Amino acid sequence: MSDEWVRNNLIALALMLVTLVVGRFLNKKQNTSVLYFMGAILVFSTIYSPFRSYLAGDWDIAADLPLHLCGISGIICAVLPFLKRKQALFDFVFYTGIIGGVMSMLTPQMNSYDGSQFAYVEYYVRHSIILVMPIYMLQNCGMELSKKSILKTFINLNILLAIVMPFNFYVGGNYMYLAEPPQVKNPLVIGEWPYYVFWFEVFMILLLVLLFYLSKIRLNQIFKPTV
Repeated sequence: MSDEWVRNNLIALALMLVTLVVGRFLNKKQNTSVLYFMGAILVFSTIYSPFRSYLAGDWDIAADLPLHLCGISGIICAVLPFLKRKQALFDFVFYTGIIGGVMSMLTPQMNSYDGSQFAYVEYYVRHSIILVMPIYMLQNCGMELSKKSILKTFINLNILLAIVMPFNFYVGGNYMYLAEPPQVKNPLVIGEWPYYVFWFEVFMILLLVLLFYLSKIRLNQIFKPTV
């Protein structure tokens, strides 16, 4: 709740809201171009950032693989606009992108921050896109969540958990914060390892259900798009 935190989140929120509202007045082709633009930024970020760390000699397999929830969501969002069959990935990233993006904004932890302005700005740009893209696709591009999206996402998240947790132990990492709690004050972290992981599961179910019902809200109830 510092001045910096308030400033950054207000700017990010304003830009995301403007993007969503403007999208209501664009046609299908223009909205597709917006998705391509957001996807291209994420492609650049996904490739350039680790390469930049590698050239600087700071890349570490225990910390710099895209195996956090936002890292996985970022890769999906990077390729999603360019795919013809989007439904399965959209179902997954709608939940993970929003949940991961919101938590990254409210409780920012820049694991690979090198002190540069680029890394600082990239963190907020990347996480803003991860958060807003699935909402944009839902509101402006005709995408809908499938009926079993909650169950499928919960199963897929636990498959990821079963893969990432032993990998953490093998490389000494903390991907998806499954080895130790985040180093920030996160209201969803209750207790020490492994108890907070159980609470992650509980909160995840509640958030999946909440987002599914929130997805029924449409901006066209307020803003009428052009024909």
